[in-house]
Amino acid sequence: MTDSKYFTTTKKGEIFELKAELNSDKKEKKKEAVKKVIASMTVGKDVSALFPDVVNCMQTDNLELKKLVYLYLMNYAKSQPDMAIMAVNTFVKDCEDPNPLIRALAVRTMGCIRVDKITEYLCEPLRKCLKDEDPYVRKTAAVCVAKLHDINAQLVEDQGFLDTLKDLISDSNPMVVANAVAALSEIAESHPSSNLLDLNPQSINKLLTALNECTEWGQIFILDCLANYMPKDDREAQSICERVTPRLSHANSAVVLSAVKVLMKFMEMLSKDLDYYGTLLKKLAPPLVTLLSAEPELQYVALRNINLIVQKRPEILKHEMKVFFVKYNDPIYVKLEKLDIMIRLASQANIAQVLAELKEYATEVDVDFVRKAVRAIGRCAIKVEQSAERCVSTLLDLIQTKVNYVVQEAIVVIKDIFRKYPNKYESVIATLCENLDSLDEPEARAAMIWIVGEYAERIDNADELLESFLEGFHDESTQVQLQLLTAIVKLFLKKPTETQELVQQVLSLATQDSDNPDLRDRGYIYWRLLSTDPVAAKEVVLAEKPLISEETDLIEPTLLDELICYIGTLASVYHKPPSAFVEGSRGVTHKSLLPRTGSNESVESPDTAPSGGPAADQPSVIPTQGDLLGDLLNLDLGPPVSGPPMATAPVQMGAVDLLGGGLDILMGDESEGLRSDVGGSPAMGGTGGSFTPAPNTAAPTNVGAPLGTGLGDLFDLTGGVGTLSGSYVAPKTVWLPAMKAKGLEISGTFSRQVGSISMDLVLTNKALQVMSDFAIQFNRNSFGLAPAAPLQVHAPLAPNQSVEISLPLNTVGSVMKMDPLNNLQVAVKNNIDVFYFSTLYPLHILFVEDGKMERQMFLATWKDIPNENETQFQIKDCSLNADAVSSKLQGSNIFTVAKRNVEGQDMLYQSLKLTNGIWVLAELRIQPSNPNLTDLELSLKCRAPEVSQYIYQAYETILKN
Repeated sequence: MTDSKYFTTTKKGEIFELKAELNSDKKEKKKEAVKKVIASMTVGKDVSALFPDVVNCMQTDNLELKKLVYLYLMNYAKSQPDMAIMAVNTFVKDCEDPNPLIRALAVRTMGCIRVDKITEYLCEPLRKCLKDEDPYVRKTAAVCVAKLHDINAQLVEDQGFLDTLKDLISDSNPMVVANAVAALSEIAESHPSSNLLDLNPQSINKLLTALNECTEWGQIFILDCLANYMPKDDREAQSICERVTPRLSHANSAVVLSAVKVLMKFMEMLSKDLDYYGTLLKKLAPPLVTLLSAEPELQYVALRNINLIVQKRPEILKHEMKVFFVKYNDPIYVKLEKLDIMIRLASQANIAQVLAELKEYATEVDVDFVRKAVRAIGRCAIKVEQSAERCVSTLLDLIQTKVNYVVQEAIVVIKDIFRKYPNKYESVIATLCENLDSLDEPEARAAMIWIVGEYAERIDNADELLESFLEGFHDESTQVQLQLLTAIVKLFLKKPTETQELVQQVLSLATQDSDNPDLRDRGYIYWRLLSTDPVAAKEVVLAEKPLISEETDLIEPTLLDELICYIGTLASVYHKPPSAFVEGSRGVTHKSLLPRTGSNESVESPDTAPSGGPAADQPSVIPTQGDLLGDLLNLDLGPPVSGPPMATAPVQMGAVDLLGGGLDILMGDESEGLRSDVGGSPAMGGTGGSFTPAPNTAAPTNVGAPLGTGLGDLFDLTGGVGTLSGSYVAPKTVWLPAMKAKGLEISGTFSRQVGSISMDLVLTNKALQVMSDFAIQFNRNSFGLAPAAPLQVHAPLAPNQSVEISLPLNTVGSVMKMDPLNNLQVAVKNNIDVFYFSTLYPLHILFVEDGKMERQMFLATWKDIPNENETQFQIKDCSLNADAVSSKLQGSNIFTVAKRNVEGQDMLYQSLKLTNGIWVLAELRIQPSNPNLTDLELSLKCRAPEVSQYIYQAYETILKN
């Protein structure tokens, strides 16, 4: 009789009966009782009350009964930890049993009981089992170490089990080696930084020897481990490939895919000129083809992996096109995948075969498959230029079938063919126009409207055709509405006299009657363009379009390289890296293919941009959004972190207004000391250099004392006690005009107050859409200026709205000498784009408060600096006397060390210090030129004479404003 009888009893009072049977003296009765307990447990009944009675049954020589009791223990130990400790003695005893099966069973069960109290008792038995003479016990103990590490990692490290595990890699038994590798890989995944699997040529040799003799799952563990190894040169890579190649003929498809992964990875190191390289390519094809004769589910997994392999190395399967032809009884998911690979393998040599096959598929009954087949014909035309004509005629034949969904797909792909081969196949437009009425899908309608608008000059009744679409404008999908708006504007620019009413009608429908913001925005843009500058409108709307690329659906190369490292895993089926679908950090180390140069395999974390890359000396390249500013896009996401500035990746720049140097590395320093936006209205620059004081400007949070009101306080011209001095602040000027930044206008100035430098900005939104997500970064510059906090715009910026912000700066950024010296290149990002501008900052914002030198020191330094470092300048028509000059300059941290009168002329000796520690000494001779005005002669001495010119400019700016 089978064991099913144990699942059929549902008597009441059963627990008491079982209790009695478990305590029976008869072995057979005991075994029956335990089977009944396990059966009840399996169907979800709570039999935990029987725990002590079941544990008593452990003391037996019967292996079957022991297994059942252990099974019960694993299930209930967590809910009854105190009871479970009763079983420990038996475990310890069983670990020394003469029967290796019982020893292994005991250590396996102890590893599965996830109770902290028991793990302490597990260490001794486990240590013995790891060194057991029987390989079966050793291989079980190896896996137990990984389980124990999961429960208590510290304990495993303290007890030295990891070293024992590493020693097992050299074990004489291949299964022990495989399990040791599996355990170490498992532990290494949860601790990516630890170098547990320290692979070297000797250990690799041992793994390859074990590979031939262990079970199929053991082979997979070893192959996955080999895939993480970095051979020291191409000879070692070739040697490993030669020893892995026999695995390709294994019956288990998982072993085959793991072997393919190792070979694909190591092929990166082999030169394509090697004979062996060609041999390896030939050897890779048959096992992949064989995988396609398995059941559909396995075929699908194989096809998803082949899809990656074909993108990386199409030459492997270029002669195997027929294998991917669809069979009538393939499930749809296999058919679609095969179709995808057929297009990837299509070439001039096999295109005739492929087209004949695709045309056949287009007459199938499965609608989804037919659509994909028609689309595939279009993709072939774009990929293989020589076949384009044949593809177009095939598509026309399909349109003649008048099957609705076939016609619609054909029109969508013909639009793409027109984009790829302009002025070649436009003769078919007449045939397309005949099918206008049958189009009911948004994508097909939009494609047809695009064709009519793009080739309006060749279609006599283009206006009537577009007008027919316009009748139900508000019922159309957004895609069709946008396309219709653009098409009618194109038509108007080509035939202005006949279509004026039509264009006015569509513009009013799009702007006044629509509530879709995209449509409204596009409508307003066209309206303004047409009303202000029709010539510009023509250049914008009828601009020559770039040709579309052959393969728009190829996986991005770095992602493809990473996915190749995950062949045979879930990532290769999803075509996503594990980090995209695995929660938490376990097992998500970023892998990449081996570099041919032989440098160490890079394991990058997802948020660090790789360093290196093309230098920024190609001004014609427009920077792409993705790699532009490294971490700029994340600047506002978290609280600022104090510490040294973080370098992002070198960037290719192409903005016209960037002066010198190129924005090769954008630096972002997010240090502490966040400064809130200055309240009230900051000082605004009037015309003619006048200055309006700020009404009650609130102090930034990192400034201790409150700022006063009015000019006197700001500039401290009187030098009075109790007022707060501030250096001269220039009026704001426009740094980034709205026309260069898609409607964002930035004006600003720099200021220094109580030792803090600020960039005072006004952001104005002159666009028609809301702006948000602002962030800012500076390029490396002469004095290391960098933002000390993120750019904080607390609410989205609505159209025609302005916001004033005071951005605190520091001087701990990266330094690079600029030309001119005070040039600052800035990148500002918002939700629309990233914009660049450059501005010149006045050097006096860098004059520090402790710049006053002692008299003796001044004399000694003046003599010490060579005479050739002295430069002379003149400041004409200054309206201040010596005391006023001294007082005004002191407000900007230029300190008078001494003053004397020589022959009726006042002489001021002054010192100042820059943020980078450079001292500048000055002699200022004040000569009265007429009663109200004086001329100043300025002599500057400095160990870095290149700053003198900019110091003079600072003097002139401060004294004349």
